Amino acid sequence: MVSSSHEAMHRIFQEDPGVFARTFRTLGLPFPEPVAVSLMPTDLTEIQPLERRVDTLLRIDAAGGDSYLLAVEAQGKKDRGKPGSWAYYVAHLYAKYRLPPLLLVTCQDRSTAEWAAETVVIGPTAWPTLSLRPLVLGPHNVPVFTDVDAAARDIPLATLSAITHGKDPNAGAILKALAAALQTVDEDTAMIFAELTELGLGSAPASQIWRDLMSVDLSFFRSETSQRLRSEGRAEGRAEDILRILSKRGIAVSERVRERVVSCSDLDVLGEWLDRSLTAEVAEDLFVATEA
Repeated sequence: MVSSSHEAMHRIFQEDPGVFARTFRTLGLPFPEPVAVSLMPTDLTEIQPLERRVDTLLRIDAAGGDSYLLAVEAQGKKDRGKPGSWAYYVAHLYAKYRLPPLLLVTCQDRSTAEWAAETVVIGPTAWPTLSLRPLVLGPHNVPVFTDVDAAARDIPLATLSAITHGKDPNAGAILKALAAALQTVDEDTAMIFAELTELGLGSAPASQIWRDLMSVDLSFFRSETSQRLRSEGRAEGRAEDILRILSKRGIAVSERVRERVVSCSDLDVLGEWLDRSLTAEVAEDLFVATEA
């Protein structure tokens, strides 16, 4: 049975596939920067009664023109049967897509991560036929985020950090940084990664810390302060659009006009000015109907 923590670990890569490249850049591993990422079918079943599915499958197209497949597997505990399944995945993907496959395994505890990272050799001792070498993400190599600004700069990676370090004695500090970072993004994004974190922590003791944090911090998005800040952000963006349009059209903007536009917080008024900025002959034409 697939656990909630298992589900969360690979869903992070579906929400933001680029987290893979950023993580391994942090670890100093020489993977080229992706220029395109495509979600691939995860069903690897052939015409036989045995069903096999990889958790997440991505096609990575790198800047140099090279492409490869990234198969993501979340592993919660040691399983003697898994290496055989992983070898099947890798061989089948190569045969089906004719692209080099890369197996990435995510773990939440060090012993499982160390086990998963072991090279598996398949074949007679005298002549090994296949060698399987997964890349593993776990508490032994995923960076710890306890700084709010650092977590806010990369919410998906900070979420992966919170989950993989969920059994760490410092888990509380990691979760507090992530909770504060979620207040810097829009509500939908915050809700997605808050849910992934809760799912990923599963029954770990840190899950209660996270639930306590969320009972307070997610109320921020429903508060009057939050609504005011989001409205201010939209007004600021609309004012910038008005001034940019005038500039692109070669219309001079005085300091008085600029100050009036950027200081306005009424979205309806700014919307009218935005429409007029497309046809105004002089910047002051923005305000004609408003002043009438």
